[in-house]
Order: sequence, then structure tokens, then C-alpha cells
Amino acid sequence: MRLRDRILMSLEGVTIALDSLRANKVRAALTISGVAIGVFVVVAMAATVHGIRQSFEKDMEEFGATTFQVRRTNPGFNNCNPTNENCPERRYPAVSLTEWRTIQRLPEVHRAMAWLPGSGTVTYRDRQVKNVGYDAQSTEWIETDVADVAPGRTFSESEHDAAAPVALVNDTLAAALFGDSDPIGKEIELDGLRLTVIGVFQTKAGFLKSLDGRGPDTPRIILPMLTAYQRLNAWRRALLLMVRPRADISRDEAMDAVTATLRGMRGLRPTEPNTFFLVGQDKILETFNSLFGAIFLVGIGLSAVGLLVGGVGVVAIMMISVTERTREIGVRKALGATRATILWQFLVEAATLTSLGAGIGLILGGGLAWVIRANSSIPASVPPAAIIASLAAAALTGVAFGMLPATRASKLDPVEALRHE
Repeated sequence: MRLRDRILMSLEGVTIALDSLRANKVRAALTISGVAIGVFVVVAMAATVHGIRQSFEKDMEEFGATTFQVRRTNPGFNNCNPTNENCPERRYPAVSLTEWRTIQRLPEVHRAMAWLPGSGTVTYRDRQVKNVGYDAQSTEWIETDVADVAPGRTFSESEHDAAAPVALVNDTLAAALFGDSDPIGKEIELDGLRLTVIGVFQTKAGFLKSLDGRGPDTPRIILPMLTAYQRLNAWRRALLLMVRPRADISRDEAMDAVTATLRGMRGLRPTEPNTFFLVGQDKILETFNSLFGAIFLVGIGLSAVGLLVGGVGVVAIMMISVTERTREIGVRKALGATRATILWQFLVEAATLTSLGAGIGLILGGGLAWVIRANSSIPASVPPAAIIASLAAAALTGVAFGMLPATRASKLDPVEALRHE
């Protein structure tokens, strides 16, 4: 069959498919909606995961590609629960202040920020905000958090080392406690500890920060790590370090130096395993991929159900179409149309039905991505691969489920077909 003839037959198949829609509105609606739902789920999931990944990678870039954490526990999803008696991590010692200061002095290390997270109730006069998260950090926090401080200032190294009762609040907490008044110099209480507000910070939006409650819309406090360590009832075993190697040192070299230092300080023999974890950005990305990979698989399963519903609708509509056009098929065969010609025409018709559903699903999925992007820190967008895959899956669904009625049409006896009323 010549290309021109095939194109003309394809266009005719599309026209007939549109006529079938008008003639079988209910069945067509079922078919199109099934495919549309399936494609919508895939596109929405792909757009969301794509946006989260972009935000995640941006957060990782801000932390520093070579930055790694020193932790008592492993943050992965496939690890034992440290609250379980049988979990070896439960018996691992916390990262100590001595270990932190020793790591700071390593020649391979540029910065080693100590970080002690927690939460508590913040009070100012008659105003109270509960479950406010705080980040008790050393002076390097400003580099890691990529935050702007205005008005006011951050705490100095001498204030940190003296465990000074000072704090910075984010603009969300400042608005909740002080309204429009200037917060600088005001005294607040964090779980009964009096702190003087010395600055207001604004954190850039990001998926990781929003995920762990450190987004710009969540009330938060930053205070010197030693202040929380010595003056608050903070859970000291949660202390972790964010280590950034020197510019001329690779991450692996710095991690080897930190590992050797900690093993030596903890008196571990060569045959004993580490009692700490060094977690690089690649490990965090691996954890992210595991989580959202599982979520995406669920979305694929739901999409398959939608495509199955659409496929069943294709079979029903196409069978009706074959029955109604039996005489027409007979005329075509009598005029020289081959089985392949008839088969091609009906498969194009089936693929057109499912492609219409895919188009609607793409529009809905793209609309949801726009809503997510406009109302959150996730830059959701539909990746081109998802568009191509959705259209291809819909077309293949039409071909696969349309094969039975198309084959039936192509095998009709022309004499019997011409007698059909």
C-alpha cells in the first residue's frame, strides 16, 4: 500500500471514529474517560515526582554536592528501627561535642556544622505557639541553610561558645508572636528558657525543607547549638554533623579521614563495624528514589486499570461498528480492498478513540501540575517523556483491544457482507 493511500485511509479512520463517538455517546464516554483517568494518573504522578526531584536536587546543591552527614542512625527506609531492642543502632553512642571539635580541626575539613533539632512551645507575653521546631546549630548554619537575616543578625562564635540565650525566629513565627512590631530585642520563652530575639531569618522554599517542617511557612527558631545542648531539655543523641570538605579535597578523602578519626576516638578494633554513619548526598538521593519509585509504581498500576477500562470500551464500540458497517465492508472488498486494508482502517479507528482519551488526560494532568506549581514549593512540570509514553500507551491500548474486532471485520466474506441488512 502506498504511503499516500495509507494516510488517506488513516484520515478516514479518524473521521469514522469521530462519527462513532456521536453515535455511541455512552460507550464512547466510558472508553475515553477510562483512558483519560489512566493517563491523568501517570502524567500527574510524573509531573509531581519530576518537580519534587528538581526541588530536591536544588536543595542538595545548596547544601553542597560534597557535603555529608555524620549521624548515629542511618536515615534510609530499609534499616532497623533504633527504638527496637534488637536494632544495633540503638546501642551506638551519640556524636559527642569532643568528636565534633576534633572533626572541625581535620585538615581535610572546611566546615563541620553541629546540628541538634527539636521542638517546643514558644511564648511571648500572652501569645503562645506550640510545636515550634527549632534548629540548634553552630555558627556555620548560615552557609548550609542559605537563609537571609533581616532585620537583625545571626549569633557570633563567642555567643555560641558561651551558650548565650539568644535566638533567631523566622518571619512566620515573628508575625504570630509580634504582629507588626519589631521583634529585635524582645524576650521569648522556648520550653521555659528565656531567649532574646536578635534576628529574623527567611528561608528559601524547597521540598526537603518543607518535608521536615523547615519550610518558609512553618514557624521555626534557630539558636546556638550549645545553648540547646546545655540549657534546654534537648535530646542530645539526635546531634548530627554536616561536614563540608575543603575545595581541593574530594568527598571520599574527607569521609575516610572522618571515619579514621571517629574509629580511633571510639577505640574500635579493625574487625569491629562502625558505630556511626556517614551519609552523602547520593545516599539521600537513593532514599528519595526508593520512596518515590514505589509511589510511581502504584500510579502505574492505577493507570493500567484505567487503560483496561478504556480497552474494554474499545472492544464494545468496535464490535458495534463492525456490525453496523458489515455491508460497507462487503462493498470495499468487492471493489478490491484487501484484508490488510480493512484491518488497518479499523485499528486506526480504535487508536483514535484511545488517543482522544489520552489527550484529555494530558490536559488534566498538565492543569494539576500548574496548580501544584502555583501553590507550593514544588516546580511540578510534565516531562516530555511522560507525554510521549502516555500517547504511545493509549495508542497501543487501542490497537491491542481493537485487534479482535478489526480482525473480525477483515475476515468477513464479501458476498455474505453484501447480503447483510
